[in-house]
Amino acid sequence: MSALDVLELTKDLVRINSVSDRNNAPIADFLEPIFQEHGFATERIVYTDKKGVEKTTLVASKGGGAGGIGFFSHSDTVPGTGWSTDPWTPVVAGDRLIGLGACDMKGPLAATIAAAAPIAADALNKTVFIAVTADEEIGYQGAKEMLARSELLKGAQLAMAIVPEPTSLDPVYAHKGGAGVEVTAHGVAAHTSNDTGISATFLIAPFLNDMAELAMEIKRDTSYHRPEFVPPTPGFNVTINDFGTPGNVTAARTVCTVGFRPMPGDRSDDLLAYIVGKAESYGLEVTSSRSMPGFSTSPDAPVVRAVAAATDRAPRTVSYGTEGSLYAPLYDTVVCGPGSIAQAHTDGEWIEIAQLTEAVEVYTRLIETFCM
Repeated sequence: MSALDVLELTKDLVRINSVSDRNNAPIADFLEPIFQEHGFATERIVYTDKKGVEKTTLVASKGGGAGGIGFFSHSDTVPGTGWSTDPWTPVVAGDRLIGLGACDMKGPLAATIAAAAPIAADALNKTVFIAVTADEEIGYQGAKEMLARSELLKGAQLAMAIVPEPTSLDPVYAHKGGAGVEVTAHGVAAHTSNDTGISATFLIAPFLNDMAELAMEIKRDTSYHRPEFVPPTPGFNVTINDFGTPGNVTAARTVCTVGFRPMPGDRSDDLLAYIVGKAESYGLEVTSSRSMPGFSTSPDAPVVRAVAAATDRAPRTVSYGTEGSLYAPLYDTVVCGPGSIAQAHTDGEWIEIAQLTEAVEVYTRLIETFCM
């Protein structure tokens, strides 16, 4: 099998505009023949998102036998707003590749493909699986569709999952999740000179006061904390929106969004139930309530030890979330990819070229360890 140049492949992926609100089929159209040329079986999982846009998750599988390894990446990016240059024109500047998605996570995706592509299928005694999901940046729908529908994934019988999100190639064995409650108060709009309106903002104020007290309680009460994370607290936050109501009109509708970051084994369920209960006790509408847990793999799990050995880096935790939360209940999961999370979602997003090359070497060693 021919080798792939990870830098050139990353450039090619950056050139394809795959912002989350677009149909991402061009990514699948580009990658599928590359997979097939290098001995992978491929499958497309197509669905329509909540806004009616068609999306595609592409999966590829090579080799056979239970106990293999899966690399779970995504193809979508955040919007390319705020850039002073064209986000979809990759530029090499010194030791960096600049472009939207170079770090999060088209570079890491390219590294997994470049590692697996040259290995012949008949050299593998276990499966190597690569996923390219849609909609990771806006709710993980592509991954959910894949887990529910992919025949290739079901047949792969994987034992472990690598999520190549940017971690500077540090092995991440646990991370936080994300939870949120949207609470709405309904008032009556009226000009304040009439003094006949009902302010939705006044109606929601007692709930806001309770949330302010809860924020302080969470800071003080260590039963909400997990010392393995930095910071050990769940990042509790509140925002409020009265939809631009002018100062001389009572707000007809005010929405409060409460958010926090669940950690494995913490009191997130208690927290979510308390927030919802408080809102309902004031007669407010709970418009939505969601919770995506964090994930945790034992630092002593074989895959964690193997990634630590392959990268020569110590395992750690992070406070941001990934699709690893979906994969961890099924497989021993590690998040490990080139690039720094500090560069993700930024104007001038970049990835260090040397880390791209190193990532190919790391992923190759993992495939050799677990699948050959």
